Amino acid sequence: MKTSSDTRSVFHNLIDTIEDEEMLNGYLALVKQLTERRTGKLWDSLTASEQRELMAAYEESLIPSNLVAHHDVKEQHRQWLRP
Repeated sequence: MKTSSDTRSVFHNLIDTIEDEEMLNGYLALVKQLTERRTGKLWDSLTASEQRELMAAYEESLIPSNLVAHHDVKEQHRQWLRP
């Protein structure tokens, strides 16, 4: 099992091998976005009512009978999907 220090070292070495500036900026944006999600900034931006609604929807999604098959959703929204 890698330690946090090992993981950081591998990550830094990987970053050092990327020579494409655009790709490097893309990875930076991705890591920033993931960090913001992890710290709960999106969650904190929701009102208490929105948080309750989201949690209720999540709880409902854990009940298999509430789920809709991917094929059925595609069929229902076919007119908006690319051919």
